[in-house]
Amino acid sequence: MPRILIIEDEAAIRRVLTKILSEESDSYIVEDAEDGISGFEKIKTTDYDLVLCDIKMPKMDGVELLEAVKKIKPEIPMVMISGHGDMETAIQTMRLGAFDYISKPPDLNRLLNTVRNALDKKQLVVENKILKKKVSKNYEMIGESAAINHIKEIIEKVAKTDARVLVTGPNGTGKELVAHWLHEKSERANAPLIEVNCAAIPSELIESELFGHVKGAFTSAVKDRAGKFEAADKGTIFLDEIGDMSLSAQAKVLRALQENKISRVGDEKEIKVDVRVVAATNKDLKLEIAEGRFREDLYHRLAVILVKVPALNDRRDDIPLLIEHFAVKIAEEQGTAPKTFSAAAIQLLQEYDWTGNIRELRNVVERLIILGGNEISENDVKLFASK
Repeated sequence: MPRILIIEDEAAIRRVLTKILSEESDSYIVEDAEDGISGFEKIKTTDYDLVLCDIKMPKMDGVELLEAVKKIKPEIPMVMISGHGDMETAIQTMRLGAFDYISKPPDLNRLLNTVRNALDKKQLVVENKILKKKVSKNYEMIGESAAINHIKEIIEKVAKTDARVLVTGPNGTGKELVAHWLHEKSERANAPLIEVNCAAIPSELIESELFGHVKGAFTSAVKDRAGKFEAADKGTIFLDEIGDMSLSAQAKVLRALQENKISRVGDEKEIKVDVRVVAATNKDLKLEIAEGRFREDLYHRLAVILVKVPALNDRRDDIPLLIEHFAVKIAEEQGTAPKTFSAAAIQLLQEYDWTGNIRELRNVVERLIILGGNEISENDVKLFASK
């Protein structure tokens, strides 16, 4: 239920505002405070969805209160209540982050519309925070092995810089997790992270996908289209499986890294881009260079920081943690209670040869949860996790 706080030193106006909001919706919880200091104390200890605040008050005026609240709970929308002589101050409060202001005496329709809009905005802020937490949880790096802790240490050091990172490792090891962690811990976290799977895009379309094209550049180019580099401006672009990129596209990526400029296919106009590049590959790029399939100059541009993600067989100590993580996650997805794994079942899974790495382990855990008993036993593993 939305919780609204009215901070107003005039008792008559407090009563009127409380009556209006209470009659508008039975779901509103309306509280009040008679001055800025008592209102601020309430805000510090209670999570309000909206604050209506008078500007001219004793002890602590509305401007001072607004500035104080924005420091501790910036997500709370504040609507300022202004007298006729306070209009200039009311406009100032908008610059300081107030959601809106209403004049005394309050117009009923304007008041209710402002309250609804402010509550809608607060709900969007909450939903966005939940969504961000879900995204972060989806890309959580699970493990306490020396190899994983080393990767986490590198990320902590590198994330705040704009250094390019090349992530290597076998398929299914979670190289994309490194890219997401680098982005989320960087100063670019509020800008987009754009992912490009270079292996999944036909070689004749990769340049258009990365750099965009203009109308008529090729047969199916029916209108201008921005590429992934433009979409990632001020953020991060993750070039997954870069070892599968054509030499022609490699040359354009090299130019983009050297000059921070790109050109759309079919156009000579240069477009400045501010993009951090994280690349990943399951190939030995030095071997690819030796055999003429990858540009050495591009390799050195990309591999400022090298992160090697180990195969699951090289970090078996992390398997119990990964099993627990996947069991909880799969239960959430299926809307069921998490199943536990017996010590013998976990021991047997630790001994398997995980050629498909973490991706394969997750599939096996899901299969065992669906087909196994309430506690996954060693026998369940032998029956349903056969390789």
